[in-house]
Amino acid sequence: MTDTSDRRFATTLARGLSILRAFRPTDSGLGNQDISERTGIPRPTVSRLTFTLCALGYLTHGRKHDKYRLGPAALALGNIAAASFSFVESAGPEMQKLANDTGTLIGIAIHDSGRMLLTKTWRPVDSASIWLEVGYRLPMLTSSTGRAYLSAVTDTEFDQLAAILTEEGETAAHTLAPLRQEAIADVQGSGFAHVPRDRHYSSNINSVAVPYRPHEFGSPVVFFSGATYDEVATDDFRATIGPALARAVAGLRDRAL
Repeated sequence: MTDTSDRRFATTLARGLSILRAFRPTDSGLGNQDISERTGIPRPTVSRLTFTLCALGYLTHGRKHDKYRLGPAALALGNIAAASFSFVESAGPEMQKLANDTGTLIGIAIHDSGRMLLTKTWRPVDSASIWLEVGYRLPMLTSSTGRAYLSAVTDTEFDQLAAILTEEGETAAHTLAPLRQEAIADVQGSGFAHVPRDRHYSSNINSVAVPYRPHEFGSPVVFFSGATYDEVATDDFRATIGPALARAVAGLRDRAL
């Protein structure tokens, strides 16, 4: 967990970045009050920060009382970041094929403040919209994606995650270590993580996930495959889709060596 008491920590910068992170793909715009409610930052402070972010091009709004949207500078920054992670482009063709072959949503998620943030998706060709969009945050302890991440963290990363989850009331610190060991055994045994329906955050969603640590990234990312229970049965996920996803990620790992 970041030590905000460290004199090197720039609180104003952190608050500005939290405003940018508050936006979701489904938003049609956010007002200062909306941003304040999502971030916990007082509205007068939000007003000053949104003014500054607009002046720098990271936010935009059409007229005086219009709602804010991410601006061109944020788009440029996102594109530069995406281009710097070569594993995403390298994985693209195989992950798209896997999505088409399995009829499931394939995606990448990263850790973000105690949750798993969806950052990239591949959808089956000609499919209807599937429940998850880029920007969606999955719970750490009750999703297959979170379970896969938990299986791959270092001891230092685990301690940081435990501090975040304990502070947010997600779990007591002493209960997280057994969950980590369970996740490690799950991934080592089958090659992927899977949270059963009765423990999953959504009783309608079925998924499997595989961790991957890219050399250009400071922490693990997670590849996942998901669909509703009506679309894909658990037996299919565990017998065919999970192993296929694990092989695809292993191939990505081998090519990076």
